[in-house]
Amino acid sequence: MDNTALRQLAQQHPSFYLYDQAAIVSAIATLKTNFPTVDFLYSAKTNPHDKVVETIATQGFGIDAASVAEVMLGVQNGVPKEKIQFSAPGKTMENLADTVDHAIIIADSFHELDQLHQLAQERNTVLNIGIRINPNFGFDGGASCSKFGIDQDQLFAQLPTLLQQEHLNIVGLHCHLRSQSLDVDLLHQYHKNLLALALEFQTALGHPLQFLNMGSGIGIPYGTTDTEVDVAALGAVTTAALTALQSALPQTKFYIETGRYVVGKAGVYVTRVLDKKVSHGTTMIILCNTLNGFIRPSIEQMVTGYTTQDSPHNSEPLFTSKGAFQFTALTDSITFETVTLMGNLCTAMDVMAKNLTLPTLEIGDSVMVNNAGSYAAVLSPVQFSSQQKPVELFLTSHGQILTPFH
Repeated sequence: MDNTALRQLAQQHPSFYLYDQAAIVSAIATLKTNFPTVDFLYSAKTNPHDKVVETIATQGFGIDAASVAEVMLGVQNGVPKEKIQFSAPGKTMENLADTVDHAIIIADSFHELDQLHQLAQERNTVLNIGIRINPNFGFDGGASCSKFGIDQDQLFAQLPTLLQQEHLNIVGLHCHLRSQSLDVDLLHQYHKNLLALALEFQTALGHPLQFLNMGSGIGIPYGTTDTEVDVAALGAVTTAALTALQSALPQTKFYIETGRYVVGKAGVYVTRVLDKKVSHGTTMIILCNTLNGFIRPSIEQMVTGYTTQDSPHNSEPLFTSKGAFQFTALTDSITFETVTLMGNLCTAMDVMAKNLTLPTLEIGDSVMVNNAGSYAAVLSPVQFSSQQKPVELFLTSHGQILTPFH
């Protein structure tokens, strides 16, 4: 959508997200074209907007669910049970009971395995389940402590006992080590390591592995100097690796979680200029709903104030890197000024960007922020200060703007 149309929407809404259906469908097509031997699961936690999920489900993707509500999003959009995988730590017995008929449960711990076995016993049934593993290899190094999954050595040591549980049928393996990688070589090596582990796991199981969920990892370029992932190259090496294992893993379906890939670049955030002031030589633009509307730019300001690292370890999805967002002044002004973009909350931490040179903004103008399609509205503390919440708008492929009331 062009800036003129965004300015028209900004006259109606003090702050809003806009998700572009055509951009989502285009990203999905890219994945389908380049990974013909892989099924994809949409990482619903990145953006659970109903029209976003509906669009992705109609394109044939499944759901990577991290909660009961996300499982039900898949159900509501007609996604079959075998294409909804519920993987998250700390699932309660109630969570499991509410979802076991609608999704494939990925057990995250021995305790969850015990709960699943108890649930299956009570129902006098056999449950097909997957297990999340914390492997002995890292994404770009050795194994590490993780709250996710069961350590590889522990799992293999207990597998003979687990296989004796008559009400559980372990049919799948899940692993996810990192999101937001732009390095094809690292992603390929991760996939190679995981495929070797899947072969070893199938041998230990003593029966065919029905699925391998390889997690996410494919990132999007945030900063202006980031290089986009060569999806064609990654797809080619992944397809070759999977084809080579077809005889060894003949019944295995391979899944990759989309992470933010299909939605991250498909959204923008627009916020209105509420006030403008100068303090000790600094021109401050006061915007509507910054930290409490789109928190990630504000978190970038916080993190970079505390560390010199460009990408601190384990900071996703709250913080990706310095310079991860670009700002566009929605104005006709032909003059420029250096400003600090701040919000209207009663906290000095409510800052989106500092010392930014933009076309001169006046009260009533708006600012657009890119890379707002994923981990944006879902992360922001919209209850802070009881402000009016940003609205989420959806631009259909036919050019229609859908509001939350459609």
